[in-house]
Amino acid sequence: MQITLSGVRVEGRRDPMLEATDLAWSTGECLLVAGEPGHGHTALALVATGRFVPSSGTVRLDGATVRPSALRARTAVVDVPGISEPDDALTLADVVAEGLALAGRRSLPGDVTRWLEARGLTEDRGLRVDQLPGVVRTAVLAALATENPDVRFVVLTLPDRHGGDASGWWETARTLAASGLGVLVQCTRSSARDLGVDLPPARGATLHEPPQVVRRETPGEPAPVVEPVETQDPDSATGVSTSSTSDVETQEADEPSDELEPSPEPEARAEEEVEEPLDDTPPDEQPAERPDVDQSEDTPIHDTLVAAPADDTQEEAR
Repeated sequence: MQITLSGVRVEGRRDPMLEATDLAWSTGECLLVAGEPGHGHTALALVATGRFVPSSGTVRLDGATVRPSALRARTAVVDVPGISEPDDALTLADVVAEGLALAGRRSLPGDVTRWLEARGLTEDRGLRVDQLPGVVRTAVLAALATENPDVRFVVLTLPDRHGGDASGWWETARTLAASGLGVLVQCTRSSARDLGVDLPPARGATLHEPPQVVRRETPGEPAPVVEPVETQDPDSATGVSTSSTSDVETQEADEPSDELEPSPEPEARAEEEVEEPLDDTPPDEQPAERPDVDQSEDTPIHDTLVAAPADDTQEEAR
């Protein structure tokens, strides 16, 4: 499946909320768009997912114009400022319960406990969501957004505003894409540079440019494809300077991860994630805990928080 935006523009009361933008992304791939805060990130996320009607231009799903409700059913927006971000006063357990309920899943205390246990977050259930590390927050919210099996596209809006290493939330996006989802990640230009994109700081007219595509990657391929930007050397064959290859990209090219191979049929995903039954083994027959296990070696949160796709029922922005 593919979502395509052609000449999409959103007018504001005084200035445009989003300048004319062209963009396309498909299931099974990560798309990184970079731009300065306040110059179209929220409008782009809402227009691309059918939550806002553009002033001009078209949004198509698989080449056909569809009603906004049909597009909303296939998409989810994650942590959009002022739209889908959770209240900072909520605890992690509260956020999980709400996310499961919005995805049409059972959200009783026992269901929340099992969801957290499966991801190694039991000890953090009482923390306020604003106390979570930025990468953990993004991974949790993305996993909840994909609990609905109808969701095929996910938008992660400015995960870098919560701090942390950019490679952490980018790896979360890659893992989601490897499961067959189409993932659009919005970030600032400085965060894009942290990920190895050869993108100069915004100056002059570029301060007001809409978010632009700077990387397109299909997990499992030898190396990501970096989109050329207008400020780059036109004589460059790839649109990327030699300094743009980061240690992270080099490792991806030389040692591709077996865990991130995309499915040959991205759309053929399980309709429902089967919850594991509770363990009914009597206490005296259960295996004893191994005292020599180092709990600090648990799998990183962004590698474990991939769940079945999910619906986001948040409605249109003001």
